[in-house]
Amino acid sequence: IDLGVMVPAAQILETARSENADLIGVSGLITPSLGQMCRLAAEMERQGLDIPLLIGGATTSRMHTAVKIAPAYSGAVVHVMDASKAVGVAGTLVSPERRQAFAAEIRERYDEMRAAHGRGQAGKRLLSLAEARANRARLDWTRYRAPAPGFTGVRTIDDTTVADLIPYIDWTPFFRSWELAGTYPAILDDETVGQAARSLFDDANAMLERIVAEGAFAPLGVVGCWPACSENDDIALFANGVRERPLATLRTLRQQMSRTHERPNRALADFVAPRASGVDDYVGGFAVTIGEGVERLAEAHEQALDDYSAIMVKALGDRLAEAFAEFLHELTRKELWGYAPNEALASDELIGERYRGIRPAPGYPACPDHSEKRTIFALLEAEARTGLRLTESCAMWPASSVCGLYFSHPESTYFGVGKIGRDQVADYARRKGASVEETEAWLAPNLAYDPGATPRSAKD
Repeated sequence: IDLGVMVPAAQILETARSENADLIGVSGLITPSLGQMCRLAAEMERQGLDIPLLIGGATTSRMHTAVKIAPAYSGAVVHVMDASKAVGVAGTLVSPERRQAFAAEIRERYDEMRAAHGRGQAGKRLLSLAEARANRARLDWTRYRAPAPGFTGVRTIDDTTVADLIPYIDWTPFFRSWELAGTYPAILDDETVGQAARSLFDDANAMLERIVAEGAFAPLGVVGCWPACSENDDIALFANGVRERPLATLRTLRQQMSRTHERPNRALADFVAPRASGVDDYVGGFAVTIGEGVERLAEAHEQALDDYSAIMVKALGDRLAEAFAEFLHELTRKELWGYAPNEALASDELIGERYRGIRPAPGYPACPDHSEKRTIFALLEAEARTGLRLTESCAMWPASSVCGLYFSHPESTYFGVGKIGRDQVADYARRKGASVEETEAWLAPNLAYDPGATPRSAKD
């Protein structure tokens, strides 16, 4: 029984009871889903259920399942990598002869993973937010002249074709999505998986040829550049160079784990000139989609009972969305913003991020809060210009879509925010005008504490 997306826990459990379900399976595409899965497991425990719970989806992991979800439910909780693995797991869990032993084996394995995770966390020290800010990345703004973009405001990108994007595809994640371990192109000659990889690669290219010939997908994007300055851990964006009243403010998070070897505690705001520096800096943003054609073509294959082709179409849609992001970033660096006009990088160098600047996306390690997409979408007028929409949990629809930010400073770099403390969560919630509880839900994977286990106090 498929209940669809964004289904409340109460509806899931009510349906499971009324239909006498053998299993409950939930899938998470973005990080807010992880908190919902924890709450579902806790509610199953509260109601005294004994139905196995299967966890899957792009944002999930075996470690998160073991550390966060499994402890909340005494029944069987199993993380499955993808639909192909779920079939075998489901078969075992519905077998009266095999279920108990399998569940005990999984429980023991997760116990070991939690213990190892606990040992790994034991030696790490969390700085106060004040200490982390004191150890911020300190760029020399006195000698820096930020490159002015060729335009400010927003532009729609509506003349890009799938054929334009194919050279920008990063094939390594494509193979990983099919559980073929290796790096492209070496994987094609791998002794173990090479034959399977070549067959899959041929099928993918045949599907791409069909997509191009039929015009099945319609890539559409939007890009913007705005005058900007940083204020502590925030980035203010302006309509013009006067920089008086912000159009919007991006809220960034700072690393709080104690750093070694004099490494800074970074936030994305560190890569934008502070207001007090007097430097006229800029920040860019983008949103791209491969369009609803991906879902239409996949559904057509599903209706024809061709699940392999349906999965292939969705996998290629995701890869093309990432390729579009790469394509547009290059176009921005070389022409639209123009801060790297002479850049000449090969495909593997683009994938290796050897260009100047960075392209962080909400939901990824440097800016883990998916709700920042709302600010980016508003700035870009993304829905009106591209048809892209955000769900309540800030997943993008159509699914084969990407949005993010552009930073041009040559010292800007990717990093992971990692675990953060109560003080930063409270500060971040105040800056966003949100409750601490709501903020904790958005940032659940990054919390260095259990919101439900330890009462808040002033000294926290």
